[in-house]
Amino acid sequence: MSDVTKREPDKYTVLLYSDDIKVRDKIRLAIGVRPAVDLAVEFVDASTWEECRRLLDDYEIDLMVLDGEASPAGGLGIARQTKDEYAEPPPVCVVIARAADRWLAAYAQVDATLIYPLDPVATGQTIAGMLRARRNGAVPLGTLGTLG
Repeated sequence: MSDVTKREPDKYTVLLYSDDIKVRDKIRLAIGVRPAVDLAVEFVDASTWEECRRLLDDYEIDLMVLDGEASPAGGLGIARQTKDEYAEPPPVCVVIARAADRWLAAYAQVDATLIYPLDPVATGQTIAGMLRARRNGAVPLGTLGTLG
């Protein structure tokens, strides 16, 4: 393949939320900085809902990956609050401990879920799919999109 046909990966900002830095590191490691050949990721971290809100207000966040087991604000609650408070929220993926909690994720209007312990292959595929959908104009759950 010649250098002319090589393309730089599209770059996205992913917000990682957990009250536990070790959990954020595990999520970051499972996603990687290149979840796919056409995608590059830059991470920003938050350990509280207030930090999430500040990052959402100050930066263009392309995807939120939230720890469903975080405390005192869980990822499912933050997902729902983000969908309720922001006119154009980014897509949200929540990492949950039990598959049975997917009904809660549906109520929180979460776009995707991942199950602890994280499988790096499934995690990379899920995140890559979400970022590609964003690139292609998909509207996240809980969003009316643009009318007109």
